[in-house]
Amino acid sequence: MSLTLYGTEFQSRLLLGTAQYPSPKILQESILASACDIITVSVRRESSREKAGQHFWRLLQETQTHILPNTAGCRTAKEAITTAQMARELFSTDWIKLEVIGNDDNLQPNIFALVEAAQELIAQGFKVFPYTTDDIIVGERLLGVGCEVLMPWGSPIGSGRGLQNPFALETMRAYFPDTPLIVDAGIGLPSHAAAAMQLGFDAVLLNTAIAKSGNPVNMSKAFALAIEAGRMSFLSDPIEQRDMAAPSTPVAGTPFWLETP
Repeated sequence: MSLTLYGTEFQSRLLLGTAQYPSPKILQESILASACDIITVSVRRESSREKAGQHFWRLLQETQTHILPNTAGCRTAKEAITTAQMARELFSTDWIKLEVIGNDDNLQPNIFALVEAAQELIAQGFKVFPYTTDDIIVGERLLGVGCEVLMPWGSPIGSGRGLQNPFALETMRAYFPDTPLIVDAGIGLPSHAAAAMQLGFDAVLLNTAIAKSGNPVNMSKAFALAIEAGRMSFLSDPIEQRDMAAPSTPVAGTPFWLETP
């Protein structure tokens, strides 16, 4: 059940963000409890000079997870490209989760700037993980410029609404059968994550649902179990839904009596 992204194999299909946790200790415990292999880090939270930034970086290193820097908060292609370049120097990785926000109310990706930034970063040798919509045309454009992974949103960032358009996500999965697809944003409950995995998605990235819960450590365990269950369900070829009831007990051999007049 391993997951391969840009030629690197991972055992966990849960990716965690690192913002908004009550304390660095709870963040670290949550990462370890989830058994995740990849964590995202906003470059704006890190500094090569500040003492606090160095402490945060050491804490993340102790988890022995793969760092995926994030261009969170960027609103133009130029800003995202510059942030990615900073991240490569800071974290010594060419992996980048590319976010270019287009709307302040729902934090929807600016798909035009996203494709522009992805094309330039791939030309510079980056391995781009684009935060995108569930639009297959946008997905085609991103794959066309060299992305090998797509990260469509489930619903707006931090909303906890789960999968707001399952049909579009299911269509995307069918349209890109060989592309790793990771649901990113809007997941609020373990059942949401399980639903994404049952649609055939390869992984789920979330942050707020764990960080802002009453018990982040326990919630991280719950999400890990839900994702594993959803994946196993997908691989087990679930039964199709029916409009009418179907008896689960065989009717052959059922006793019956004839009424006498």
